[in-house]
Amino acid sequence: MSDEKMVLAGDFTQPTTQDWDREVLKIFNRKRPPGSELTLEQAMKRLTTVQVDGLVIDPLYTKPDDQAIGYPGQTPFTRGSAAVGQGLGWDVVGLHEDPDPARSHQAVLDDLMAGCTGLWLRVDPDAVQAQDLPAVLAGVQPQAASISLSGAADQAGAAQALLDFWTASGQVGQVSGNLGIDPLGAAALTGQAPNLGLLAEWVAQAQGLGRVRALVVDTLAYDNAGAGDIDQLAYAIATGIEYVRALAAAGVDAATAFDQIGFRVAATADQFPTIARLRALRRLWARVGEVLEAPEAKRGAVQQAVTSWRNISRDDPWVNLLRGTIAAFAAAAGGAEAITVLPHDTAYGLPTKFSRRLARNIQLLVGEESHLGKVKDPAGGAWFVESITDQLAQKAWAKVQELEAAGGFAAVLASGAIAQQIDQVTAERTKRLATRKLPLTGVSMFPKQDEEPLTDFVPRPPRPDWAGLQPRRDAEVFEALRDRSTAHAKASGSKPTVLLALLGARRDFGPREQFTTNLLLVAGLDYQPLEGPSPAQITAAAQELGASVVILASSGKVYADQAEAAASALKQAGQPYVYIAGRKTETSEAAQALIDTEFYDGIDVVAFLTEILDRLGVAK
Repeated sequence: MSDEKMVLAGDFTQPTTQDWDREVLKIFNRKRPPGSELTLEQAMKRLTTVQVDGLVIDPLYTKPDDQAIGYPGQTPFTRGSAAVGQGLGWDVVGLHEDPDPARSHQAVLDDLMAGCTGLWLRVDPDAVQAQDLPAVLAGVQPQAASISLSGAADQAGAAQALLDFWTASGQVGQVSGNLGIDPLGAAALTGQAPNLGLLAEWVAQAQGLGRVRALVVDTLAYDNAGAGDIDQLAYAIATGIEYVRALAAAGVDAATAFDQIGFRVAATADQFPTIARLRALRRLWARVGEVLEAPEAKRGAVQQAVTSWRNISRDDPWVNLLRGTIAAFAAAAGGAEAITVLPHDTAYGLPTKFSRRLARNIQLLVGEESHLGKVKDPAGGAWFVESITDQLAQKAWAKVQELEAAGGFAAVLASGAIAQQIDQVTAERTKRLATRKLPLTGVSMFPKQDEEPLTDFVPRPPRPDWAGLQPRRDAEVFEALRDRSTAHAKASGSKPTVLLALLGARRDFGPREQFTTNLLLVAGLDYQPLEGPSPAQITAAAQELGASVVILASSGKVYADQAEAAASALKQAGQPYVYIAGRKTETSEAAQALIDTEFYDGIDVVAFLTEILDRLGVAK
């Protein structure tokens, strides 16, 4: 055996940034006529992505001059709040919000016996009731699992109920979790004024309870309402500052305050921004601790990451397993101390035993099979991750300063400005969802034909009629389109249907047939294909079907020969609406005057499908 070292890339020239730039220009300008070539700046702009909240994703990242990134467990804690993890690497936490105490109790036991190491109970009018906590937690050994709370209606009542449970167990000094006191989070949901006076009272109650934090900065309401990564990060830090300030006014020192605050954040299927946001939160919170002279060891922000409810779809819910896996991976790679994966049927109602099992197993696979928890900050040092971590931190910190200058987060939230900021981001996201620049697999892209909805679930109780931020899932606008088609099918016995006239041979119409049928399925529309027809055959089929919408689909070459004759025959026969897959300009001027609507990649899909449903007479 030779001792000579093998250099894997030894026969290849080390590429430079200039080499990459040259290849980019070559690709962009390959078919452009002389004199119209793009400059490097123009080409790079086309390759750069700007997220809905202004986060910029560049096409290429290279090693920066200063590559000092620090170590896990050390200031500024970007790479993790602790140097060494325990067990899986994080707490596997199950969410419980079923108002039926018997069902919740059984779900709690199932979770703990099948891999969960923590429980999260939502206590609200439409969830677990505070007086039912003893029944829900009956038989649970509190020293064996962390227990955390959330809620907006009566946080003090819920916290007292959990405290009573812990006290009755006789294990008070050995318990762990979070009492869920978050007055600003409650105010964001209910629209009512926050009671910051709760903070010092519950911090005092939490003393001597073991590893229990009294306060949580819960940003899920902002994510559910549509806030972007920068906003969520800024709101978390600004809320934490308000809590430390209120505690200081009540005589609580910075060390105790930092020891009593935890964070609950969303983890989305946008993997790398999620990783970077968790890392940036720790960096910013450490900076707040430095300014407020909290002991260095207390400055590492402890985070529970929850897969985003806003990302969950009702239609084709199995795709939620993929979204949940990506989000869970991002949360683990971002260094979350606890992770909750929402079950795939969450949009239907209360999860089933089966869906809860799948949600648990996602985390167990990420931890036990991928061993992700055995590596601290696995994304650390990646130029892309370090860059967007820094960008998020910088932009969020600037926003925190704006909030402070406006009187602090509590004042800005009460003014309605937070809701306005979120609405602006939501408007941009809605536009991108509608044009499928932000695609939703199984919903706006590649929808499943003849999907069977889930039936094995318990409906959720009505959400309280609160005046605060309103939750909205990204998929809702597309689900509303499909609901129209489903209701029409139930009322009439058949789905709303269009005639799809496929001109020419399959090699001509194949690509646009696939594009069109996938687009129609987004709204649950049916279609009758007609391959290679003559104008007379198209007209006869349209009359037999009784469809008010006929779509022509083929290549530009075939359109030039056949579109005018087909459209003319349809209009002469009284066909009200003729569509074309592609651009009208691919046909003759006479055909363009006969065609009502063109559609192509990049159109507003929601507006387009709404128009078809209206023209087919489908009730709203």
